[in-house]
Amino acid sequence: MNSQSLEPVVVDVLISGGGMVGMTLACALADAGVAVALVDAEAPELLLDAGHDGRASAIAYGSHRILSGIGAWADMAPDAEPILEIRVSDGDGRGRTSPLFLHYDHQELAGRVEAAIAGAPPFGWIVENRAIRRALLARVASLPGLVHMAPAKVLEQTRGHGGVTATLDTGATVRAQLAVAAEGKNSPMRRAAGIPVTEWAYPQTGIVCTIGHELPHEGVAHEHFTPSGPFAVLPMTTTEDGHRSSIVWTERNEIAPAMMALSDEAAAEEIMRRFGHSLGRIRILSRRWTYPLKLMHAARYVDERLALVGDAAHVIHPIAGQGLNLGLRDVAALAEAIVDARRLGLDVGQADVLARYERWRRFDTMMLLAVTDSLNRLFSNDVALIRLARDLGLAAVDRLPPLKRLFMRHAMGLVGDLPRLVRGERL
Repeated sequence: MNSQSLEPVVVDVLISGGGMVGMTLACALADAGVAVALVDAEAPELLLDAGHDGRASAIAYGSHRILSGIGAWADMAPDAEPILEIRVSDGDGRGRTSPLFLHYDHQELAGRVEAAIAGAPPFGWIVENRAIRRALLARVASLPGLVHMAPAKVLEQTRGHGGVTATLDTGATVRAQLAVAAEGKNSPMRRAAGIPVTEWAYPQTGIVCTIGHELPHEGVAHEHFTPSGPFAVLPMTTTEDGHRSSIVWTERNEIAPAMMALSDEAAAEEIMRRFGHSLGRIRILSRRWTYPLKLMHAARYVDERLALVGDAAHVIHPIAGQGLNLGLRDVAALAEAIVDARRLGLDVGQADVLARYERWRRFDTMMLLAVTDSLNRLFSNDVALIRLARDLGLAAVDRLPPLKRLFMRHAMGLVGDLPRLVRGERL
């Protein structure tokens, strides 16, 4: 509900930031009986506007379990296209692709994933961010223990032994045991807590759009490497516009403005020059968005009565499409730590609850930060010897089924110390 009341709102957890990660955490907690206030600077209707965000996200199988577990998946399922195969290839940016590539097929995992999964599950799904937000907003509105305060911002907060008190720009006051920063990479709460970050900008820009194409994609996701960076073609649902895919085009900063200045017809030609003609003729269906690419990692994920989740804690290169999945795993771990503490009658904002969350998430996050950064550096060049070495490496992995299956399970988010929601269990 939308609350502009001047009466204090008293809850267990205050979440600042109502993006996909913040809403998922709010739903997970409220569904488990935890009282939550979700404060977001954006009006809900703006989040659903077609011009707000042109991206689509890869929802790994483990993240699908989280979204199912909080009751949000069913509403976004009609807009979710399964990823049945992943093809990783190396090119020179001039339309020439190495004959050596890495190919993942979900059928290779039949009977080799958890026994609870019947058959051969997809690696994940591609879903437009707008569809994800629509489903999450519907779930937020359906949960009686969740107070949705939007548009609103946290102006001031005090955190201490007695809890958290936050004053909003609407004049409302929220009192809680724990505050969660889910505000994105420029998190005001993180900055106010004085938590330092390690960060650097990549010399690359992400260009995102939706394309239509003559031939069906057959559920195949392509990750094609060029000297400028990865070029991803991700399968989307078929609509009245025909066969569709999402393009995530990494380009050098000095070249990106020229690519954005192209007409849709010329941009489509550039896409085919980089990717080839395996999908037939293509056309641009949406406007093109650009996003600066960077790496950011917070020195710590917690402070006194404060936890960071999602991009407030870490930002990674989109090379493997794992940014949202990393944030959703934060949600699953923090929600479990909070719910377990509450069932024991403990203060959910106390230090040992937060320490459990940080220990749980730090290794997974740092590993993915290192892997995505290293892959981007390895593949974003056209040095002949390095190209040969990485092409041989792709071919070697393709011929080692046990290693391939491990990489596939990683892509599905099914490796490591998994929270209950990722395992498909209730909180």
